[in-house]
Amino acid sequence: YDSMLMLSHFKGHAMGGFGGALKNMSIGLASSYGKIWIHSSGTSTRFEDVFTADHDSFLESMADADRSVMDYMGRENIVYINVANRLSVDCDCDAHPHDPEMGDIGIFASVDPVALDQACVDAVYASEDDGKAALIERIESRNGIHTVEAAHSLGLGSRRYELRCIDSHKN
Repeated sequence: YDSMLMLSHFKGHAMGGFGGALKNMSIGLASSYGKIWIHSSGTSTRFEDVFTADHDSFLESMADADRSVMDYMGRENIVYINVANRLSVDCDCDAHPHDPEMGDIGIFASVDPVALDQACVDAVYASEDDGKAALIERIESRNGIHTVEAAHSLGLGSRRYELRCIDSHKN
């Protein structure tokens, strides 16, 4: 294929703090060995070493993997959508995820995965939903924003964005 639609369920994540476009592109597209390589921050391909890396290095490795996908596909050939519904602190990959505590906040789309994930994180913080506290704690306790910071520092996108709302009730 010469283009890609990256459709992600934005929610919390046990290791990444949250999962959105950047996490989905890096881990979601990686082979089993690639997943180990990312989780071990490029030091091993042995499953036993997956959780031994420095945590921030793991988050930075996800951004590095994002760069490889974007460079291969061509940045102009990827569109990203984050569906922010049923917001649990846990990822869909968790065998026994915690029930969602936060209501739906919308569907976000962009050609910039950094801006997209930043907008979703900002929407969580700005939400009036009391259930956001658990997700914010998960994001902060895992330094989740660091993947966005690392991707921005690699030039993969901007943390600045402009939200444009589409009224779904108009024809």
